[in-house]
Amino acid sequence: MSKHAVYPSLKNKVVVVTGGASGIGESITRAMIKQGAKVGFLDFDEQASKRLIEELDQKVVVSEICDLRDINQLQNSIQNISSKLGSIDVLINNAARDDRHSLESVTSEYFDERIATNLKHQLFAAQAVMSDMEKNGGGVIINMGSTSWMIGQGGMPCYTTAKSAIQGLTRGLARDLGPKNIRVNCVVPGWIMTERQMSMWLTPESEKELMERQCIKRKLIPEDIAKFVLFMASDEAGACSNQTYIVDGGWL
Repeated sequence: MSKHAVYPSLKNKVVVVTGGASGIGESITRAMIKQGAKVGFLDFDEQASKRLIEELDQKVVVSEICDLRDINQLQNSIQNISSKLGSIDVLINNAARDDRHSLESVTSEYFDERIATNLKHQLFAAQAVMSDMEKNGGGVIINMGSTSWMIGQGGMPCYTTAKSAIQGLTRGLARDLGPKNIRVNCVVPGWIMTERQMSMWLTPESEKELMERQCIKRKLIPEDIAKFVLFMASDEAGACSNQTYIVDGGWL
């Protein structure tokens, strides 16, 4: 018997996960399928997408290779998922990249590219699914934020700018889409130990700081975020919209 919660309201729901082939997105993809949902995930990493598809039940999961910076490609990919799996019920706006960069190195072109990578696609993905959700009588959009700007982290000003704007986007979408019975919330992960984070940023010094700052004295893993996203996507969170929920082990 599973030790984890089962949400009957997620069974047979059509879920779109951006950046769904690795890291937190992969955990969300896997968790949704375990709940009986049908999942279409978007990712630019063809190899990771192929690997994940081969592991999962191909009757309930499809992938789209997509550069989310290309809005036409993004919206066409979402339409392809809807055509294959049915009208979309849940959107998880997960995709992002926290590449480090100095203030001195930022150009206008780089700023625009970082905003396209970390913010712009969330709005246009929401735009692409809203008609399906309205047709279904409602839906759920979950935008993934970051605690990086909340703790005043430096070394990536374009990323923290984009991630801070997601809370404003969430509140605006929640107000506009609420009359259509579409709930919109923001989930804000703390420092989650994905393979990327551990290989690129985790050091003995940063791990020591992590353990000092978090109330919970363990490393957080992608499944910690996926479990919370399941709840927020389910009918158990049916009264929750226009809010930001921090999942960071008590750092903030």
